[in-house]
Amino acid sequence: MAYQAFYRVYRPQTFEEMSGQVHVKQTLQNALLYQKTTHAYLFSGPRGTGKTSAAKIFAKALNCENRQGAEPCNECSSCVGIMDGSNTDVIEFDAASNSRVEEIRDIIERVHYAPSSSKYKVYIIDEVHMLSNSAFNALLKTLEEPPAHVIFILATTEPHKLPLTIISRCQRFDFKRISSAEIVDRMKTILMDSDIPYDETVLKVVAQAASGGMRDALSMLDQVVSFSSGQMSMEDALLVTGSIGQEVFFDISEALLQKEIGNVLTLVDQLVRDGKDPVRLTEDFITFFRDLLVIKTAPSLDELLELATAEEKFQQLAESFPAETLYSYIEILSHASQEMRYSNHAKVYLETAMLKMSQTASMESGKTTAVEVQPFLEKIQQLEKKFNLLEEQVRKGVPTGTVATPAASKPRQSRGNSRTKFNVPTGRIIEVLKTATKDDIQVVKSSWAHLLQSMPKSHSALLHEAEPVAASPTSFVLKFTYDIHCQMAADNQSFTSSFGELSQQHLGKVYDVLFVPEEEWLKIREEFIRSKGKLSVNDLPSETEQAAEQLMDFLHEQEKEEDPLVTEAEKLFGKDFVEVHDD
Repeated sequence: MAYQAFYRVYRPQTFEEMSGQVHVKQTLQNALLYQKTTHAYLFSGPRGTGKTSAAKIFAKALNCENRQGAEPCNECSSCVGIMDGSNTDVIEFDAASNSRVEEIRDIIERVHYAPSSSKYKVYIIDEVHMLSNSAFNALLKTLEEPPAHVIFILATTEPHKLPLTIISRCQRFDFKRISSAEIVDRMKTILMDSDIPYDETVLKVVAQAASGGMRDALSMLDQVVSFSSGQMSMEDALLVTGSIGQEVFFDISEALLQKEIGNVLTLVDQLVRDGKDPVRLTEDFITFFRDLLVIKTAPSLDELLELATAEEKFQQLAESFPAETLYSYIEILSHASQEMRYSNHAKVYLETAMLKMSQTASMESGKTTAVEVQPFLEKIQQLEKKFNLLEEQVRKGVPTGTVATPAASKPRQSRGNSRTKFNVPTGRIIEVLKTATKDDIQVVKSSWAHLLQSMPKSHSALLHEAEPVAASPTSFVLKFTYDIHCQMAADNQSFTSSFGELSQQHLGKVYDVLFVPEEEWLKIREEFIRSKGKLSVNDLPSETEQAAEQLMDFLHEQEKEEDPLVTEAEKLFGKDFVEVHDD
Protein backbone atom coordinates (compact mmCIF):
# COMPACT_ATOMS: atom_id res chain seq x y z
CA MET A 1 0.00 0.00 0.00
CA ALA A 2 1.26 3.51 -0.83
CA TYR A 3 2.59 5.65 2.00
CA GLN A 4 0.00 7.90 3.59
CA ALA A 5 0.70 11.16 5.36
CA PHE A 6 0.35 11.40 9.12
CA TYR A 7 -2.70 13.69 8.96
CA ARG A 8 -4.56 11.07 6.87
CA VAL A 9 -3.52 8.00 8.81
CA TYR A 10 -4.12 9.58 12.21
CA ARG A 11 -7.33 11.47 11.46
CA PRO A 12 -9.41 11.27 14.67
CA GLN A 13 -12.18 8.68 14.50
CA THR A 14 -13.93 9.45 17.81
CA PHE A 15 -14.73 12.58 19.79
CA GLU A 16 -12.20 11.50 22.40
CA GLU A 17 -9.36 11.48 19.85
CA MET A 18 -10.12 15.05 18.75
CA SER A 19 -7.64 17.65 20.06
CA GLY A 20 -9.17 20.75 21.60
CA GLN A 21 -12.67 22.02 20.66
CA VAL A 22 -14.13 20.92 24.01
CA HIS A 23 -17.19 23.14 23.59
CA VAL A 24 -18.00 21.52 20.23
CA LYS A 25 -17.49 17.94 21.37
CA GLN A 26 -19.56 18.32 24.53
CA THR A 27 -22.48 19.98 22.75
CA LEU A 28 -22.63 17.34 19.99
CA GLN A 29 -22.28 14.47 22.47
CA ASN A 30 -25.09 15.83 24.64
CA ALA A 31 -27.30 16.22 21.57
CA LEU A 32 -26.67 12.57 20.72
CA LEU A 33 -27.27 11.36 24.27
CA TYR A 34 -30.55 13.25 24.70
CA GLN A 35 -31.67 12.85 21.07
CA LYS A 36 -31.80 16.60 20.44
CA THR A 37 -30.04 16.71 17.11
CA THR A 38 -31.18 19.35 14.64
CA HIS A 39 -31.49 19.39 10.83
CA ALA A 40 -28.54 21.70 9.95
CA TYR A 41 -25.15 22.53 11.47
CA LEU A 42 -22.53 25.10 10.54
CA PHE A 43 -18.89 24.35 11.46
CA SER A 44 -16.66 27.42 11.02
CA GLY A 45 -13.06 28.11 11.96
CA PRO A 46 -9.44 28.21 10.72
CA ARG A 47 -8.06 25.47 8.51
CA GLY A 48 -6.88 22.25 10.11
CA THR A 49 -8.85 22.63 13.33
CA GLY A 50 -11.05 19.53 12.90
CA LYS A 51 -14.23 20.72 11.15
CA THR A 52 -14.47 17.90 8.59
CA SER A 53 -13.26 15.30 11.10
CA ALA A 54 -15.95 16.37 13.58
CA ALA A 55 -18.58 16.20 10.83
CA LYS A 56 -17.61 12.60 9.94
CA ILE A 57 -17.49 11.52 13.58
CA PHE A 58 -20.93 13.05 14.14
CA ALA A 59 -22.28 11.31 11.02
CA LYS A 60 -20.90 7.97 12.25
CA ALA A 61 -22.42 8.47 15.70
CA LEU A 62 -25.82 9.30 14.18
CA ASN A 63 -25.87 6.09 12.12
CA CYS A 64 -23.85 3.75 14.36
CA GLU A 65 -25.58 0.41 14.98
CA ASN A 66 -23.72 -0.32 18.23
CA ARG A 67 -23.19 3.17 19.65
CA GLN A 68 -22.14 3.25 23.28
CA GLY A 69 -23.11 6.61 24.79
CA ALA A 70 -22.12 9.32 22.31
CA GLU A 71 -19.12 7.61 20.66
CA PRO A 72 -19.33 5.57 17.43
CA CYS A 73 -18.09 1.97 17.62
CA ASN A 74 -16.07 2.18 14.35
CA GLU A 75 -16.74 -1.55 13.86
CA CYS A 76 -20.28 -1.86 12.49
CA SER A 77 -20.94 -1.82 8.75
CA SER A 78 -22.22 1.75 8.86
CA CYS A 79 -19.11 3.10 10.63
CA VAL A 80 -16.74 1.14 8.40
CA GLY A 81 -18.57 2.31 5.29
CA ILE A 82 -18.30 5.96 6.36
CA MET A 83 -14.60 5.59 7.15
CA ASP A 84 -13.71 4.03 3.81
CA GLY A 85 -16.14 6.22 1.83
CA SER A 86 -18.40 3.43 0.60
CA ASN A 87 -21.50 4.45 2.56
CA THR A 88 -23.85 6.14 0.08
CA ASP A 89 -25.93 7.76 2.80
CA VAL A 90 -23.10 10.08 3.92
CA ILE A 91 -22.34 12.39 1.02
CA GLU A 92 -19.27 14.68 1.07
CA PHE A 93 -19.71 17.61 -1.28
CA ASP A 94 -16.89 20.00 -2.17
CA ALA A 95 -18.46 23.41 -2.83
CA ALA A 96 -15.14 24.83 -4.08
CA SER A 97 -15.29 22.68 -7.23
CA ASN A 98 -19.10 22.36 -7.41
CA SER A 99 -20.29 25.90 -6.82
CA ARG A 100 -22.88 26.15 -9.59
CA VAL A 101 -26.60 26.02 -8.98
CA GLU A 102 -26.92 22.85 -11.12
CA GLU A 103 -24.94 20.78 -8.58
CA ILE A 104 -27.09 22.05 -5.71
CA ARG A 105 -30.28 21.23 -7.65
CA ASP A 106 -28.99 17.67 -8.05
CA ILE A 107 -28.71 17.42 -4.25
CA ILE A 108 -32.18 18.89 -3.78
CA GLU A 109 -33.70 16.35 -6.17
CA ARG A 110 -32.16 13.37 -4.33
CA VAL A 111 -32.70 14.69 -0.81
CA HIS A 112 -36.24 13.29 -0.68
CA TYR A 113 -35.06 9.71 -1.25
CA ALA A 114 -34.84 7.67 1.94
CA PRO A 115 -31.40 6.45 3.09
CA SER A 116 -30.47 3.05 1.67
CA SER A 117 -28.89 1.39 4.70
CA SER A 118 -28.57 4.01 7.46
CA LYS A 119 -30.89 5.89 9.77
CA TYR A 120 -29.94 9.35 8.47
CA LYS A 121 -28.75 10.72 5.16
CA VAL A 122 -25.99 13.22 6.01
CA TYR A 123 -24.75 15.88 3.56
CA ILE A 124 -21.32 17.32 4.47
CA ILE A 125 -20.74 20.42 2.31
CA ASP A 126 -17.13 21.57 2.65
CA GLU A 127 -16.02 25.16 1.86
CA VAL A 128 -19.68 26.13 1.61
CA HIS A 129 -18.81 29.83 1.26
CA MET A 130 -17.69 29.09 -2.34
CA LEU A 131 -21.29 28.49 -3.51
CA SER A 132 -22.78 31.07 -5.85
CA ASN A 133 -25.68 33.30 -4.81
CA SER A 134 -28.08 31.37 -6.99
CA ALA A 135 -26.90 28.10 -5.42
CA PHE A 136 -27.49 29.51 -1.93
CA ASN A 137 -30.99 30.62 -2.94
CA ALA A 138 -31.76 27.16 -4.33
CA LEU A 139 -30.54 25.50 -1.12
CA LEU A 140 -32.37 27.88 1.18
CA LYS A 141 -35.82 26.23 1.35
CA THR A 142 -34.47 22.70 1.55
CA LEU A 143 -32.01 23.68 4.27
CA GLU A 144 -34.80 25.19 6.36
CA GLU A 145 -37.26 22.30 6.08
CA PRO A 146 -35.48 19.13 4.94
CA PRO A 147 -37.04 15.67 5.29
CA ALA A 148 -36.78 14.12 8.74
CA HIS A 149 -34.11 11.67 7.61
CA VAL A 150 -31.73 14.36 6.23
CA ILE A 151 -29.08 16.33 8.15
CA PHE A 152 -26.88 19.04 6.61
CA ILE A 153 -23.40 19.84 7.98
CA LEU A 154 -21.84 22.94 6.39
CA ALA A 155 -18.13 23.60 6.90
CA THR A 156 -16.33 26.85 6.08
CA THR A 157 -13.22 28.84 6.90
CA GLU A 158 -14.91 32.16 6.01
CA PRO A 159 -18.36 32.33 7.64
CA HIS A 160 -18.66 36.07 6.92
CA LYS A 161 -19.16 35.23 3.24
CA LEU A 162 -22.30 33.22 3.94
CA PRO A 163 -25.71 34.89 3.57
CA LEU A 164 -27.37 35.60 6.89
CA THR A 165 -30.41 33.63 5.71
CA ILE A 166 -28.20 30.50 5.59
CA ILE A 167 -26.51 31.13 8.94
CA SER A 168 -29.83 31.72 10.71
CA ARG A 169 -31.10 28.29 9.64
CA CYS A 170 -28.12 26.41 11.14
CA GLN A 171 -26.80 25.61 14.58
CA ARG A 172 -23.40 27.26 14.49
CA PHE A 173 -20.16 25.96 16.04
CA ASP A 174 -17.01 28.08 15.94
CA PHE A 175 -13.84 25.98 15.97
CA LYS A 176 -10.84 27.60 17.67
CA ARG A 177 -7.14 27.28 16.96
CA ILE A 178 -5.59 24.34 18.74
CA SER A 179 -3.06 25.20 21.44
CA SER A 180 0.60 24.33 21.00
CA ALA A 181 0.47 22.03 24.05
CA GLU A 182 -2.41 20.01 22.55
CA ILE A 183 -0.60 19.78 19.20
CA VAL A 184 2.57 18.56 20.93
CA ASP A 185 0.59 15.91 22.84
CA ARG A 186 -1.00 14.66 19.62
CA MET A 187 2.38 14.48 17.86
CA LYS A 188 3.83 12.52 20.79
CA THR A 189 1.02 9.99 20.50
CA ILE A 190 1.58 9.59 16.75
CA LEU A 191 5.40 9.25 17.05
CA MET A 192 5.14 6.73 19.87
CA ASP A 193 2.61 4.72 17.85
CA SER A 194 5.00 4.83 14.87
CA ASP A 195 8.08 3.95 17.02
CA ILE A 196 9.88 7.12 15.97
CA PRO A 197 12.21 8.77 18.55
CA TYR A 198 11.59 12.46 19.15
CA ASP A 199 12.80 15.53 21.02
CA GLU A 200 10.09 17.59 22.70
CA THR A 201 11.85 20.87 21.86
CA VAL A 202 11.67 19.90 18.18
CA LEU A 203 7.97 19.23 18.50
CA LYS A 204 7.46 22.67 20.09
CA VAL A 205 9.10 24.30 17.08
CA VAL A 206 6.77 22.41 14.74
CA ALA A 207 3.70 23.25 16.86
CA GLN A 208 4.59 26.94 16.97
CA ALA A 209 5.06 27.03 13.18
CA ALA A 210 1.65 25.39 12.66
CA SER A 211 -0.16 28.43 14.18
CA GLY A 212 -2.95 26.37 15.73
CA GLY A 213 -3.65 24.04 12.79
CA MET A 214 -3.34 20.32 13.49
CA ARG A 215 -3.19 19.35 9.82
CA ASP A 216 -0.36 21.82 9.20
CA ALA A 217 1.50 20.51 12.23
CA LEU A 218 1.25 16.88 11.13
CA SER A 219 2.29 17.76 7.58
CA MET A 220 5.41 19.55 8.84
CA LEU A 221 6.11 16.70 11.26
CA ASP A 222 5.95 14.33 8.29
CA GLN A 223 8.52 16.47 6.48
CA VAL A 224 10.87 16.63 9.48
CA VAL A 225 10.71 12.85 9.95
CA SER A 226 11.41 12.28 6.25
CA PHE A 227 14.26 14.82 6.21
CA SER A 228 15.94 13.52 9.36
CA SER A 229 18.13 10.44 9.31
CA GLY A 230 17.07 8.61 12.45
CA GLN A 231 16.89 11.12 15.33
CA MET A 232 15.11 14.43 14.64
CA SER A 233 17.28 17.44 15.38
CA MET A 234 16.52 21.08 16.07
CA GLU A 235 18.42 22.14 12.94
CA ASP A 236 16.25 19.87 10.81
CA ALA A 237 13.05 21.27 12.30
CA LEU A 238 14.17 24.88 11.84
CA LEU A 239 15.19 24.24 8.23
CA VAL A 240 11.98 22.45 7.27
CA THR A 241 9.55 24.78 9.05
CA GLY A 242 11.40 28.00 8.22
CA SER A 243 11.45 28.93 11.90
CA ILE A 244 14.27 30.54 13.86
CA GLY A 245 16.17 29.02 16.73
CA GLN A 246 15.90 30.53 20.17
CA GLU A 247 19.65 31.24 20.14
CA VAL A 248 19.17 33.80 17.36
CA PHE A 249 16.42 35.51 19.33
CA PHE A 250 18.69 35.50 22.38
CA ASP A 251 21.55 37.15 20.45
CA ILE A 252 19.29 39.85 18.97
CA SER A 253 17.75 40.57 22.38
CA GLU A 254 21.22 40.90 23.93
CA ALA A 255 22.22 43.32 21.17
CA LEU A 256 19.06 45.37 21.76
CA LEU A 257 19.78 45.46 25.48
CA GLN A 258 23.30 46.75 24.82
CA LYS A 259 21.99 49.11 22.09
CA GLU A 260 24.33 47.53 19.51
CA ILE A 261 22.09 48.45 16.60
CA GLY A 262 24.68 47.49 13.99
CA ASN A 263 24.74 43.92 15.28
CA VAL A 264 20.92 43.84 15.40
CA LEU A 265 20.52 44.95 11.77
CA THR A 266 23.23 42.51 10.64
CA LEU A 267 21.47 39.55 12.27
CA VAL A 268 18.08 40.58 10.86
CA ASP A 269 19.56 41.01 7.38
CA GLN A 270 21.16 37.56 7.57
CA LEU A 271 17.83 35.98 8.53
CA VAL A 272 16.09 37.62 5.57
CA ARG A 273 18.92 36.51 3.25
CA ASP A 274 18.41 32.96 4.50
CA GLY A 275 14.85 33.12 3.18
CA LYS A 276 12.95 34.07 6.33
CA ASP A 277 9.76 36.01 5.65
CA PRO A 278 9.92 39.44 7.39
CA VAL A 279 6.22 39.24 8.30
CA ARG A 280 6.64 35.81 9.88
CA LEU A 281 9.88 37.01 11.48
CA THR A 282 8.08 39.94 13.10
CA GLU A 283 5.40 37.64 14.49
CA ASP A 284 8.11 35.37 15.92
CA PHE A 285 9.74 38.34 17.64
CA ILE A 286 6.40 39.27 19.19
CA THR A 287 6.03 35.72 20.50
CA PHE A 288 9.58 35.68 21.87
CA PHE A 289 9.23 38.94 23.80
CA ARG A 290 5.88 37.71 25.04
CA ASP A 291 7.72 34.63 26.36
CA LEU A 292 10.24 36.86 28.13
CA LEU A 293 7.34 38.73 29.71
CA VAL A 294 5.84 35.44 30.92
CA ILE A 295 9.21 34.36 32.36
CA LYS A 296 9.58 37.71 34.13
CA THR A 297 6.06 38.01 35.54
CA ALA A 298 4.98 34.37 35.96
CA PRO A 299 8.07 32.11 35.96
CA SER A 300 6.07 29.10 37.14
CA LEU A 301 3.99 29.00 33.92
CA ASP A 302 6.76 27.59 31.73
CA GLU A 303 4.21 25.45 29.87
CA LEU A 304 2.93 28.64 28.22
CA LEU A 305 6.29 29.36 26.58
CA GLU A 306 6.44 28.92 22.82
CA LEU A 307 9.85 30.07 21.58
CA ALA A 308 11.91 30.66 24.73
CA THR A 309 12.55 28.00 27.36
CA ALA A 310 12.78 28.14 31.13
CA GLU A 311 16.59 27.89 31.02
CA GLU A 312 18.67 30.06 33.32
CA LYS A 313 20.07 32.28 30.54
CA PHE A 314 16.55 33.20 29.36
CA GLN A 315 15.54 33.92 32.94
CA GLN A 316 18.51 36.27 33.28
CA LEU A 317 17.68 37.88 29.96
CA ALA A 318 14.07 38.43 31.02
CA GLU A 319 15.20 40.05 34.29
CA SER A 320 17.50 42.40 32.35
CA PHE A 321 14.52 43.96 30.59
CA PRO A 322 12.06 46.17 32.48
CA ALA A 323 8.48 45.03 31.92
CA GLU A 324 7.67 48.43 30.37
CA THR A 325 10.40 47.89 27.76
CA LEU A 326 8.99 44.49 26.79
CA TYR A 327 5.51 46.01 26.50
CA SER A 328 6.86 48.74 24.21
CA TYR A 329 8.73 46.16 22.09
CA ILE A 330 5.55 44.16 21.54
CA GLU A 331 3.60 47.32 20.71
CA ILE A 332 6.22 48.52 18.20
CA LEU A 333 6.40 45.11 16.49
CA SER A 334 2.61 44.75 16.39
CA HIS A 335 2.28 48.13 14.67
CA ALA A 336 5.02 47.17 12.19
CA SER A 337 3.28 43.85 11.49
CA GLN A 338 0.05 45.66 10.58
CA GLU A 339 1.87 48.07 8.26
CA MET A 340 3.74 45.23 6.51
CA ARG A 341 0.55 43.67 5.23
CA TYR A 342 -0.09 46.67 2.99
CA SER A 343 3.47 47.25 1.78
CA ASN A 344 5.99 45.64 -0.55
CA HIS A 345 8.85 46.70 1.72
CA ALA A 346 8.27 44.48 4.74
CA LYS A 347 11.99 44.32 5.57
CA VAL A 348 12.17 48.12 5.88
CA TYR A 349 9.35 48.11 8.44
CA LEU A 350 11.11 45.38 10.44
CA GLU A 351 14.42 47.27 10.43
CA THR A 352 12.65 50.49 11.42
CA ALA A 353 10.96 48.67 14.29
CA MET A 354 14.35 47.39 15.47
CA LEU A 355 15.74 50.94 15.40
CA LYS A 356 12.83 52.19 17.51
CA MET A 357 13.30 49.32 19.95
CA SER A 358 17.01 50.03 20.31
CA GLN A 359 16.22 53.63 21.25
CA THR A 360 13.69 52.61 23.90
CA ALA A 361 14.91 53.70 27.30
CA SER A 362 15.93 50.81 29.54
CA MET A 363 17.78 50.46 32.84
CA GLU A 364 20.05 47.58 33.73
CA SER A 365 18.48 47.07 37.10
CA GLY A 366 14.96 47.40 35.76
CA LYS A 367 14.06 49.56 38.77
CA THR A 368 13.88 53.29 39.43
CA THR A 369 14.29 54.47 43.02
CA ALA A 370 12.39 57.30 44.62
CA VAL A 371 15.67 59.23 45.03
CA GLU A 372 16.24 59.12 41.26
CA VAL A 373 12.72 60.28 40.48
CA GLN A 374 12.43 63.05 43.09
CA PRO A 375 14.55 65.70 41.26
CA PHE A 376 12.46 65.25 38.13
CA LEU A 377 9.22 65.59 40.09
CA GLU A 378 10.43 68.81 41.71
CA LYS A 379 11.45 70.23 38.34
CA ILE A 380 8.03 69.36 36.89
CA GLN A 381 6.28 71.11 39.81
CA GLN A 382 8.35 74.26 39.25
CA LEU A 383 7.51 74.28 35.55
CA GLU A 384 3.83 73.80 36.33
CA LYS A 385 3.87 76.83 38.66
CA LYS A 386 5.53 79.00 36.03
CA PHE A 387 3.12 77.82 33.36
CA ASN A 388 0.09 78.56 35.55
CA LEU A 389 1.43 82.05 36.29
CA LEU A 390 2.00 82.80 32.60
CA GLU A 391 -1.47 81.51 31.77
CA GLU A 392 -2.99 83.83 34.38
CA GLN A 393 -1.05 86.80 33.00
CA VAL A 394 -2.22 86.09 29.46
CA ARG A 395 -5.81 85.75 30.65
CA LYS A 396 -5.63 89.16 32.32
CA GLY A 397 -3.91 90.71 29.30
CA VAL A 398 -0.79 91.62 31.27
CA PRO A 399 2.47 91.56 29.27
CA THR A 400 4.33 88.47 30.44
CA GLY A 401 7.64 90.26 30.74
CA THR A 402 6.42 92.91 33.21
CA VAL A 403 5.34 90.71 36.13
CA ALA A 404 7.91 88.98 38.29
CA THR A 405 7.44 85.32 39.19
CA PRO A 406 6.90 84.36 42.84
CA ALA A 407 10.26 82.60 42.87
CA ALA A 408 12.03 85.91 42.27
CA SER A 409 11.80 87.81 45.55
CA LYS A 410 14.30 90.48 44.42
CA PRO A 411 14.89 91.93 40.97
CA ARG A 412 18.02 90.49 39.46
CA GLN A 413 20.74 93.00 38.73
CA SER A 414 21.79 93.36 35.12
CA ARG A 415 24.98 91.34 34.64
CA GLY A 416 24.79 90.62 30.94
CA ASN A 417 22.01 88.10 31.25
CA SER A 418 19.08 90.44 32.04
CA ARG A 419 15.95 90.45 29.90
CA THR A 420 16.22 92.48 26.69
CA LYS A 421 13.72 95.39 26.65
CA PHE A 422 12.59 97.50 23.70
CA ASN A 423 14.67 100.64 23.36
CA VAL A 424 12.10 103.47 23.22
CA PRO A 425 13.16 106.54 21.17
CA THR A 426 11.91 108.93 23.88
CA GLY A 427 13.72 112.02 22.57
CA ARG A 428 12.37 111.65 19.06
CA ILE A 429 8.83 111.10 20.37
CA ILE A 430 9.03 114.31 22.41
CA GLU A 431 10.20 116.21 19.31
CA VAL A 432 7.15 114.84 17.45
CA LEU A 433 4.89 116.00 20.32
CA LYS A 434 6.39 119.47 20.18
CA THR A 435 5.41 119.90 16.52
CA ALA A 436 2.29 117.69 16.56
CA THR A 437 -1.20 118.98 15.89
CA LYS A 438 -4.68 117.61 16.28
CA ASP A 439 -5.32 117.91 12.54
CA ASP A 440 -2.26 115.82 11.71
CA ILE A 441 -3.30 112.92 13.95
CA GLN A 442 -6.85 113.04 12.58
CA VAL A 443 -5.47 112.71 9.03
CA VAL A 444 -3.45 109.65 10.01
CA LYS A 445 -6.34 108.02 11.92
CA SER A 446 -8.85 108.59 9.11
CA SER A 447 -6.65 106.70 6.63
CA TRP A 448 -5.32 104.08 9.08
CA ALA A 449 -7.88 101.36 8.25
CA HIS A 450 -7.23 101.65 4.49
CA LEU A 451 -3.48 101.55 5.10
CA LEU A 452 -3.80 98.31 7.10
CA GLN A 453 -5.91 96.66 4.38
CA SER A 454 -3.28 97.36 1.72
CA MET A 455 -0.51 95.73 3.77
CA PRO A 456 0.48 92.07 3.46
CA LYS A 457 -1.22 89.90 6.10
CA SER A 458 2.10 89.23 7.84
CA HIS A 459 2.60 93.00 8.30
CA SER A 460 -0.96 93.92 9.24
CA ALA A 461 -0.92 91.17 11.89
CA LEU A 462 1.87 93.04 13.67
CA LEU A 463 -0.34 96.14 13.89
CA HIS A 464 -3.45 94.36 15.17
CA GLU A 465 -2.92 95.77 18.70
CA ALA A 466 -1.41 99.13 17.57
CA GLU A 467 -2.86 102.61 16.93
CA PRO A 468 -1.47 106.07 16.04
CA VAL A 469 -1.58 108.44 19.05
CA ALA A 470 0.28 111.61 17.91
CA ALA A 471 1.41 113.05 14.58
CA SER A 472 3.44 115.93 13.23
CA PRO A 473 3.69 117.02 9.58
CA THR A 474 6.57 114.55 8.99
CA SER A 475 6.22 111.82 11.65
CA PHE A 476 3.72 110.03 13.83
CA VAL A 477 3.85 107.87 16.95
CA LEU A 478 2.47 104.30 16.85
CA LYS A 479 1.49 102.85 20.23
CA PHE A 480 1.54 99.02 20.84
CA THR A 481 -0.36 97.25 23.60
CA TYR A 482 2.46 94.74 24.23
CA ASP A 483 6.24 95.14 24.26
CA ILE A 484 6.78 91.99 22.21
CA HIS A 485 4.65 93.24 19.31
CA CYS A 486 6.48 96.55 19.36
CA GLN A 487 9.85 94.80 19.26
CA MET A 488 8.76 92.50 16.41
CA ALA A 489 7.55 95.44 14.32
CA ALA A 490 10.77 97.38 14.89
CA ASP A 491 12.91 94.34 13.98
CA ASN A 492 10.97 93.59 10.79
CA GLN A 493 13.10 95.30 8.11
CA SER A 494 10.70 94.60 5.24
CA PHE A 495 7.87 96.23 7.21
CA THR A 496 9.76 99.42 8.09
CA SER A 497 11.18 99.80 4.58
CA SER A 498 7.78 99.46 2.89
CA PHE A 499 5.92 101.73 5.32
CA GLY A 500 7.17 104.94 3.69
CA GLU A 501 5.72 103.95 0.30
CA LEU A 502 2.38 103.02 1.86
CA SER A 503 2.16 106.32 3.74
CA GLN A 504 2.87 108.20 0.51
CA GLN A 505 0.05 106.26 -1.21
CA HIS A 506 -2.61 106.68 1.50
CA LEU A 507 -1.54 109.81 3.45
CA GLY A 508 -0.19 111.87 0.61
CA LYS A 509 3.33 112.21 2.04
CA VAL A 510 6.15 110.06 3.39
CA TYR A 511 5.90 109.71 7.18
CA ASP A 512 8.55 108.58 9.62
CA VAL A 513 6.92 106.17 12.09
CA LEU A 514 8.08 105.82 15.73
CA PHE A 515 7.17 102.71 17.77
CA VAL A 516 6.42 102.82 21.48
CA PRO A 517 4.83 100.33 23.94
CA GLU A 518 1.68 101.50 25.67
CA GLU A 519 3.24 101.61 29.12
CA GLU A 520 6.11 103.84 27.95
CA TRP A 521 3.75 106.04 25.91
CA LEU A 522 1.67 106.81 28.98
CA LYS A 523 4.78 107.85 30.87
CA ILE A 524 6.08 110.03 28.02
CA ARG A 525 2.70 111.70 27.51
CA GLU A 526 2.25 112.37 31.22
CA GLU A 527 5.73 113.84 31.49
CA PHE A 528 5.16 116.02 28.41
CA ILE A 529 1.87 117.40 29.78
CA ARG A 530 3.48 118.06 33.17
CA SER A 531 6.39 119.91 31.58
CA LYS A 532 4.11 121.94 29.30
CA GLY A 533 3.53 124.50 31.98
CA LYS A 534 7.28 125.08 32.27
CA LEU A 535 7.74 125.83 28.54
CA SER A 536 7.07 129.16 26.89
CA VAL A 537 5.45 129.49 23.53
CA ASN A 538 8.80 130.48 22.02
CA ASP A 539 10.25 127.15 23.16
CA LEU A 540 7.77 125.32 20.99
CA PRO A 541 8.68 125.23 17.29
CA SER A 542 4.99 125.10 16.39
CA GLU A 543 3.75 127.67 13.90
CA THR A 544 1.25 129.17 16.29
CA GLU A 545 0.37 129.00 19.95
CA GLN A 546 -3.13 127.94 18.91
CA ALA A 547 -1.79 124.74 17.31
CA ALA A 548 0.13 123.91 20.46
CA GLU A 549 -2.95 124.47 22.60
CA GLN A 550 -5.00 122.18 20.31
CA LEU A 551 -2.40 119.44 20.76
CA MET A 552 -2.56 119.76 24.55
CA ASP A 553 -6.33 119.60 24.46
CA PHE A 554 -6.12 116.47 22.35
CA LEU A 555 -3.64 114.81 24.74
CA HIS A 556 -5.86 115.70 27.72
CA GLU A 557 -8.85 114.19 25.90
CA GLN A 558 -6.87 110.98 25.32
CA GLU A 559 -5.99 110.82 28.99
CA LYS A 560 -9.62 111.24 30.00
CA GLU A 561 -10.85 108.70 27.49
CA GLU A 562 -8.54 105.97 28.79
CA ASP A 563 -10.73 104.90 31.64
CA PRO A 564 -9.13 102.00 33.62
CA LEU A 565 -12.23 99.81 33.24
CA VAL A 566 -12.36 100.43 29.50
CA THR A 567 -8.64 99.72 29.15
CA GLU A 568 -8.95 96.43 31.04
CA ALA A 569 -11.97 95.40 28.94
CA GLU A 570 -10.07 96.17 25.75
CA LYS A 571 -7.15 94.04 26.95
CA LEU A 572 -9.42 91.09 27.68
CA PHE A 573 -11.73 91.20 24.64
CA GLY A 574 -9.96 93.41 22.09
CA LYS A 575 -10.80 96.95 21.05
CA ASP A 576 -12.97 95.78 18.16
CA PHE A 577 -15.41 94.18 20.61
CA VAL A 578 -15.63 97.01 23.18
CA GLU A 579 -18.00 99.95 22.67
CA VAL A 580 -18.39 102.72 25.27
CA HIS A 581 -21.73 104.51 25.75
CA ASP A 582 -22.11 107.65 27.88
CA ASP A 583 -25.25 107.63 30.06
